[in-house]
Amino acid sequence: MPLTVDLNADVGESFGAWTLGDDAALIPHLTSANVACGFHAGDPSTLARTCALAAGHGVVIGAQVGYRDLAGFGRRFLDIAPADLTADVTYQIGALDALARVAGTRVRYVKPHGALYNTAMHHEGQAAAVIEAVVALDPTLPVLGLSGSALLRRAAAAGLATVAEAFADRAYAADGTLVPRALPGAVITDPEAVIERAVRMVTEREVVTVDGALLEVHPDSLCVHGDTPGAVGLAAQVRSALTAANVALAPFVRA
Repeated sequence: MPLTVDLNADVGESFGAWTLGDDAALIPHLTSANVACGFHAGDPSTLARTCALAAGHGVVIGAQVGYRDLAGFGRRFLDIAPADLTADVTYQIGALDALARVAGTRVRYVKPHGALYNTAMHHEGQAAAVIEAVVALDPTLPVLGLSGSALLRRAAAAGLATVAEAFADRAYAADGTLVPRALPGAVITDPEAVIERAVRMVTEREVVTVDGALLEVHPDSLCVHGDTPGAVGLAAQVRSALTAANVALAPFVRA
């Protein structure tokens, strides 16, 4: 069977007069779009435009749910009560789905953002709270996350479809977690390195960690961050390199 992988990026993260990323140029290169839901980034008008862009290009929309932390861009841990986190996640998915419906499509999966993504890798309570929201709202929604995380383990136990994600532009620790952004080298900005890692992850199922070890990965979806310098060109090059390596690009769910 030919290899197939999804290519996703974070979009819809502009807010008011503040612009982050070039969604109009980036989205056509993607197969799935992790759209902000207004809590860590994105205002209603931005999210409406982003959903319309994705729908127009046949790109699948996912709800990128995060902490209620606009000032910190959702990259600071919040010690939030599980019931409150479940309500926040439910609210975010529902709001984005309304905007997606107006654009002629739907939210098709859920992915946590930033600190919530990292926390849900190991924090059983917060992982369970996120999954509780998805199960209660729409148990047909897959959950996108890091292999081996509490999030995907909880999702599978609840009967949800799980999608393993890998990051072409983030450094990995030996235990399979992402190197914290506060540390040097956590974000890989060299285009050639990102491209090589992307192809290697999909075709050879491995990535080199920060300490030089080989880590086994089995990505269903590759992420290239929309706020990485040169993200549009990088996404285009990653897609081209994967195609040249006989890898098909396709969303993991139908648009």
